[in-house]
Amino acid sequence: MTPLTIDKHAGTEGAVPPSPAGKAAKGRKRGTAKPYLTGGALLTISVLLIGICAQLVLLSPLQHRAAQSAGFDRLRGELAAGTVAVSQADQQGRLLRPGTPLMLLEIPKLHVRQVVFEGTDSDVLAKGPGHRRDTLLPGQAGTSVLMGRAAAYGGPFGHLDDLTPGDTFRITTGQGRFTFRVLDLRHAGDRAPDAPAAGRSRVVLMTATGPPYLPEGVLRLDADLVGTAADTPALRIVPDSLPAAELPLHGDSVVWWQVVLWLQALAAASAAAVWAWFRWGRRQTWVVFTGLLGAIGLQVAEQVTRLLPNLL
Repeated sequence: MTPLTIDKHAGTEGAVPPSPAGKAAKGRKRGTAKPYLTGGALLTISVLLIGICAQLVLLSPLQHRAAQSAGFDRLRGELAAGTVAVSQADQQGRLLRPGTPLMLLEIPKLHVRQVVFEGTDSDVLAKGPGHRRDTLLPGQAGTSVLMGRAAAYGGPFGHLDDLTPGDTFRITTGQGRFTFRVLDLRHAGDRAPDAPAAGRSRVVLMTATGPPYLPEGVLRLDADLVGTAADTPALRIVPDSLPAAELPLHGDSVVWWQVVLWLQALAAASAAAVWAWFRWGRRQTWVVFTGLLGAIGLQVAEQVTRLLPNLL
């Protein structure tokens, strides 16, 4: 009788050895969440950076153009009706809300034709140039300050340094059309011109200096009114009393809570996308999460740009 023996190799013929991907999947099932955390963090950072670049370079000019179109339609109607504000308050005596269209700025040499809004924080300057609220309106006796971006959101003041002494530009307000002649340009540390004489009007245009999207300082352009100044109402906002967000090269810190909330949403969506990539499938992940991550990333980017310098 032949003794019973068991072949240790029996039953293994044709068996497929586990693949490296299968081993990795088993390791992920058993072990740590580190691959998900790392992948989620890298995806969050990538989406955020791409979103900021897309917002500043591609989308911001479109948003600026839409805001200018809407502002021009409103301003044109109010100019025709004679209801455009000519002071810091409206016809009911209430302070103008930031973002109110106030005037039309035309610089023929630079091919600039922009609606100017009340206020100078990041949100207002995304629409177009803004009027500093603690100064008079252009054409009134005294000094008015207008601020505009150098690169983002259409960069309406990006070529101010191409103007030279003697060049002229026009500003149309509720008090009429005024022509200003450029005195000179000045950077930080340059001597400011003497204050305008009594009854004379001056406007100062301000923007950022430095490479595009990397502001290094403030450029100022001084221009005096050609002709007689208009009636000048009393200031309602004390000079130099504005919040920091409306000063040159400042961002809007009030939006921090919105940035945090959107970042949390982006991190959660990124973590879900990484989980789906490993557990669900690449094709399904692309279909479901590409649009979602893009939309959240742009929302985060839009809030982050409001934290950046307002003259950017």
